[in-house]
Amino acid sequence: MKSIRLLAVALILCVTDSAYADYSNNALAQDFIREMAREEGFDAAELQKLFAQVEKKDSIINAMNRPAEKVLTWGEYRKIFLRQARIESGGDFWRRNQQVLNEAESEYGVPAHIIVAIIGVETLYGGNTGSYRVIDALSTLAFDYPARAPFFRSELKEFLILSREQKQSPLILKGSYAGAMGLGQFMPSSYRAYAADYDKDGFIDIWNNESDAIWSVANYLSRHGWQEGQTIAHPAVVASSVDDRLLNQGLRPEHSLQQIRQAGLSPEMQLSPELMATAMRLVGDDGDEYWIGMHNFYVITRYNHSKLYAMAVFQLAEEILKHKT
Repeated sequence: MKSIRLLAVALILCVTDSAYADYSNNALAQDFIREMAREEGFDAAELQKLFAQVEKKDSIINAMNRPAEKVLTWGEYRKIFLRQARIESGGDFWRRNQQVLNEAESEYGVPAHIIVAIIGVETLYGGNTGSYRVIDALSTLAFDYPARAPFFRSELKEFLILSREQKQSPLILKGSYAGAMGLGQFMPSSYRAYAADYDKDGFIDIWNNESDAIWSVANYLSRHGWQEGQTIAHPAVVASSVDDRLLNQGLRPEHSLQQIRQAGLSPEMQLSPELMATAMRLVGDDGDEYWIGMHNFYVITRYNHSKLYAMAVFQLAEEILKHKT
């Protein structure tokens, strides 16, 4: 009897997510269709047919609502991304795309190992780019997730426009449960603003074309202010006492190295005291770690607004560089 009940529950969950719950009669979707026809020149009848094929996915809402089991420390977060398999796969990805990465570094000033690490952290070099239809994800969140509906409605708009511009069916393109796409996990607005067509074939294919994905990540970082030849982050030498008021204040580098030094932290290498930076204390496996993030560290956080993310990219990049050489 217990097994029968479990099977019934499983069937209910399956039906809930995959049943034909389209958006052809959804009031918010109808309003969106009228807006897209009025403001962006879409054919309302064609959009009506499209949204009749779009499915609400309860699993997406569940994923958005699922609270994190715990707030990860840097030591816990690091273990996810600084694994030997990811490092070795990064070296393979680099060797496979050596020419394009060299060209991207020359064109945009972004080091090859940073580009590789971004793609490695985001999707394991394309191994996990997401299995949801992007239009299902964005529609579900735009019309059935009030907490962030305005953001996802805007992204749905951007997605339909990019599908038209790139001459792709919006029913085919896939991504994460939040609608992030391709090897670099670009949201539609970021795709339209920063994705770049390396091979000039008319379609910026960040899903399957590694060259387009590399070019797009490099362009994204460049457009967000990457400074060629500048450092990213430095372990800090800690004085006998540290002024905690300067630690973890934010991602933007808002204090000079001179101010940070006066607070009790100094970069391990000699740098100009006028340079702006941010001071960080991270909880590692062996206790507190003190770091100084430079401007390019901040640029990495424009990809994902997290110092743990940027530190993972930075350290993974360093390990990939050592492995490749």
